[in-house]
Amino acid sequence: MAESEKHDEGAALKPKSAKPRKKPAPKRRPKSRKLPPFNVVLLDDDDHTVDYVVEMLTKLFGYPADAGGGLVKTLDTSGRVIVMTTHKELAELTRDQILAYGADWRLERSSGAMKAVVEPAEQ
Repeated sequence: MAESEKHDEGAALKPKSAKPRKKPAPKRRPKSRKLPPFNVVLLDDDDHTVDYVVEMLTKLFGYPADAGGGLVKTLDTSGRVIVMTTHKELAELTRDQILAYGADWRLERSSGAMKAVVEPAEQ
């Protein structure tokens, strides 16, 4: 059998009415959900100075000293201030950093870090 005849035989096996296969639709990625927000709340006490709080807010959060001073005023008047709103894991890490910051060396009675809590943010 000649080479051209072999090629023609293969062509005869294919049905002429067959439609070309469609490419499968690309898989769509599910829409990502936003994580629910949580607040890191700093609680007021009498065992830490204003300078300690401003220093801590500057080192941990990068707040400028004047913004830290504004947060301290809110902390003094209301007893608590939200220092960050983020997803739960980062909020817990930030709270832990506040709790680990240590005592205020400026006050002898300061025996530890300030208190902070994580709370769900109102949406």
